[in-house]
Amino acid sequence: MIPEAKQPAVARALDEAFGVREIDDIRLLTGGLSTAQVFRIVVKNEPYLLRLTMPGAPAGDPAGQLSSMQTAADAGIAPHIWYVDAQDGILIADFVEARPYPADMALLVAQTLYRVHCLRGFRKPRVGSYFDAMDRLVSAFRAANILPPEQTDEVFRRYADLMKFYPRNDTELVASHNDVKPQNMVFDGERLWLVDWEAAFLNDRYVDLAIAANFFVRDDQEAAYLAAYFGSPANAYQHARFYLMRQALHVFYAAFLLVTAGRAGVSIDSTATASDFHDFHRRLMSGEVDLATPEAKVEYALVHLHAAQRHVQVPRFEEALALVASGAHG
Repeated sequence: MIPEAKQPAVARALDEAFGVREIDDIRLLTGGLSTAQVFRIVVKNEPYLLRLTMPGAPAGDPAGQLSSMQTAADAGIAPHIWYVDAQDGILIADFVEARPYPADMALLVAQTLYRVHCLRGFRKPRVGSYFDAMDRLVSAFRAANILPPEQTDEVFRRYADLMKFYPRNDTELVASHNDVKPQNMVFDGERLWLVDWEAAFLNDRYVDLAIAANFFVRDDQEAAYLAAYFGSPANAYQHARFYLMRQALHVFYAAFLLVTAGRAGVSIDSTATASDFHDFHRRLMSGEVDLATPEAKVEYALVHLHAAQRHVQVPRFEEALALVASGAHG
């Protein structure tokens, strides 16, 4: 099951970590969009996670990613690491057996993200900032004319307003996971672990908060979610930053998914009715939707685009924009 080219390096890793060169049991894990191959292995009757970075994967910053993961593991946020070799692209860590999420998952996520954001030693992205990446994808989306102008012009205009005033202050950047979706969260019955730190780098704290909120936070839970993160009720400025980041990410995800689908020649029905936002995320979490399929990517893109269309037209958007533009932190 392990690719032949990786077998000698895996044997060396097993020998160094556990004093053996054979695996008792192995099972391929699926569910993510990463190009890495991830396995549950059993060695000496104990389960571990084996992650292999495959040839042709984006270069990124493997040393920085592994350093971030080690920092998180040392803090008890990521599973313990037994072996890592960036050159061979091999990681062996504890395998955490998943249990059902608790009823207060949103609050647990918020508290865990606060712990992540307090970590030290993460790097900035090697090529531009997260905001730069958003701007590039949205520009590509706009230039591609994938959807009729009447469906996108208002969103593009409001996105430009948002990015004009949203703070991009490097001094506010914190250690961030940047991919806090359910596939990268494991609850063991007592604590929450974050896995797959491939996208980890310094970023705006509201990115992690907004990504996780897509899955775990309904509108009436926002105040409790932010209070759990900050340790006290969030002020108006903090609510505004969170709200605006959610809208920026709606546009970003729609752009990324639709540009990807367009380049792959996937048919896009601009008249299709978007699925309910929360129901789609529920189906993602339950495994009813497989984002590896082009059709699911397009459906998810339209879910985010329609969410952006709704939210940029309500008074709260203008109020949040004005508050952030004023710089009044509260």
